[in-house]
Amino acid sequence: MATLLRFYTLSIIFTVVCLGLAVWYGWASTGTVSGTLALLWIVIVLSVLEVSLSFDNAVVNASVLKDMDEVWQRRFLTWGIAFAVFGMRIVFPLAIVAIAAGIGPMQAIDLSLNDPEEYERLVSSAHVSIAGFGGAFLAMVGLKFFFDGEKDIHWISAVEKFLARFSALPAAEIAILLLVLWGIAGLLTPDDALTFLTAGILGLVTFIAVEGVSTLLELKEEAARARGAIVRSGLGGFLYLNILDASFSFDGVIGAFALSNNMVVIALGLSIGAMFVRSMTIHLVKKGTLAEYRFLEHGAFWAIIALGAIMLLSAKFHIPETITGLIGATLIGISLWWSVRHNRAEARNTGAALREAPAE
Repeated sequence: MATLLRFYTLSIIFTVVCLGLAVWYGWASTGTVSGTLALLWIVIVLSVLEVSLSFDNAVVNASVLKDMDEVWQRRFLTWGIAFAVFGMRIVFPLAIVAIAAGIGPMQAIDLSLNDPEEYERLVSSAHVSIAGFGGAFLAMVGLKFFFDGEKDIHWISAVEKFLARFSALPAAEIAILLLVLWGIAGLLTPDDALTFLTAGILGLVTFIAVEGVSTLLELKEEAARARGAIVRSGLGGFLYLNILDASFSFDGVIGAFALSNNMVVIALGLSIGAMFVRSMTIHLVKKGTLAEYRFLEHGAFWAIIALGAIMLLSAKFHIPETITGLIGATLIGISLWWSVRHNRAEARNTGAALREAPAE
């Protein structure tokens, strides 16, 4: 228990502070106990939903973070949380409103506090572009994992081995994504189609740019190591993780308006969830969970592809958050069960081999 608390102490403290702020804000804005409790309940529900829908995010984060040294792991938990909480849960919705309405940041804040219905409408009006950008980025993250000829572990073997064979074909995953973007754009109105395609291409370009920066940094680090220099590895991964986190956050921020259109309530609830996702990531890395459960990482990346596809399709079709969460949780749950089954089979085979070995 003490070991578990070590990973989640900061998140628990952060949660207590946010819930305290929710009580203070609820009382200040409603002046009643019932109103305060209702607001507090929405904050709690939002935080629980964010955690439950983001476990695949934590697993994928851990797959990147495990190759970074402790310095950058700590920076991801500290510096990165400022970007996740302040940037994506507060600044991002305000920026959407400011751009959509052609107003300044202070006016956007005033609108969010004093006219939450209009604020919600403006944020929701940007859904097509958000779906295109976030869906394209997440789809590329998932496809890149499976279009890898060097992978020697496969979970859904028939499909994953088939995809791995195409890794020698340059930009195969990019071609697939562009075809999907083109197909979905054909279902939209001309204006929405242009917005969707532009956002999707920008998501693709962002992924390529982040991959390029990460590769350049890795090459510089390798050159420094060859000269005998001590290198603190992790800047490229740090940048990649924060952009990946942002892509995961898009859908959650928009979906939160189903429960509340109050900027303060949404920010408090989603921020608690974002903090726990980071603690979960560090926990998975420190406990070596990805190495212990060999197919868990595969399940998370399949969940990412599913989430990317759902985000892209949501430009045309309304897909409830519950379905998104259930698909991700199911894929990760099955991959975890499959890993446990594999570990038990290996243990039985090892035991049988030892029993059959001739005594010396």
